[in-house]
Amino acid sequence: MPTPIAARAAALLLACAAPLAAQAPAAPVTAIARAREPLPPEHATANVARFSYIVYGDTRGRRDGVAEQYEHGLVVDAMLRVIAQLRDGPEPVRFILQSGDAVVNGRDPKQWNVSFVGLINRLTTEGGVPYFLAPGNHDVTGSGDLASPGRQEGLRNYLAAVGQLIPPDGATRRLPGYPTYAFGYGNTFVLAFDSNIAEDSTQLAWAEAQLAGLDRRRYRHVVAFFHHPAFSSGPHGGPVVERPTAAVRARWMPMFRRHGVTLLYTGHEHLYEHWVERWRDSAGRARRLDQIVSGGGGAPLYAYTGEPSLREYAAASGRDSVRVEHLVKPGVEAGDNPYHFLVVRVDGERVTIDVVGVDWGRNFQPYRSARTTIGAAP
Repeated sequence: MPTPIAARAAALLLACAAPLAAQAPAAPVTAIARAREPLPPEHATANVARFSYIVYGDTRGRRDGVAEQYEHGLVVDAMLRVIAQLRDGPEPVRFILQSGDAVVNGRDPKQWNVSFVGLINRLTTEGGVPYFLAPGNHDVTGSGDLASPGRQEGLRNYLAAVGQLIPPDGATRRLPGYPTYAFGYGNTFVLAFDSNIAEDSTQLAWAEAQLAGLDRRRYRHVVAFFHHPAFSSGPHGGPVVERPTAAVRARWMPMFRRHGVTLLYTGHEHLYEHWVERWRDSAGRARRLDQIVSGGGGAPLYAYTGEPSLREYAAASGRDSVRVEHLVKPGVEAGDNPYHFLVVRVDGERVTIDVVGVDWGRNFQPYRSARTTIGAAP
């Protein structure tokens, strides 16, 4: 007969082993459903000059892996209403761009499957529109090391989720093995890259080759979306210069100027702000590059913390003579910065952006209205 001490030890071992035995391997990430109305081949839309698209970012929720993202769900509901309203008009919504941080921990398949994928399926099936996601630091970790085990795990889950949505490996508009891709629709060309690895020379060279090879008679609007903004004034910006931000400033912004990129959509900061970079090209012509930070997709909201110092950045621009203007600043309280998304309307050379506040932020008017126009003129 075992002694009381031995019996208690055996019981403790059984109690510890039971949860381990009960844990089944995590189910793989479920792929988001293909869009009911996918984008046509790039050449087939060459003459399209009027349409709209939706932009937003940072959807990670407080209960990722436990329940569907509630705040993100409110945003999705509002998007579906806009898609339905515009469907039969002159500016139908043709695609959605999300600038990253889909879930809190992208290495956990349950967070994708339980909290995110079902919501996006509503957009691609009920809404019918293609959905494009750039990876955020919460999705693939913030590591700049491509071989980092955590990054590799997150990247596998990200690619499993979006595998039916982005161009496949081997496609002209996809960098093999990377979450880096592009597509063209009508008069607009869109580039997505992974700003977590903004220093990576392979990714940068591929993106530059894509931009250098564009037919600019067709592509009047060239936009990029990615996670880490070049400039921001929330807790990730102001006096803080994170590693990816420094690399975006040093490597990507000069490349964007060289190739006439006109609009950048970013997230990372859970708020809304608008920056304008003015510069002169090699012919001395005044040019303009707008960066919009839109991180109101459902993640915990942020507030203004301070202005970044951009003297060194401007000085490093050399003959481009860069000047940066903070056109719209976020509020100083989180409650000043509601959940939101953007409806971008393209009409020939004209681009108009409506900022759509959600839930208690329905009256959000960052421009003393909810609309701004981004023209070709500086």
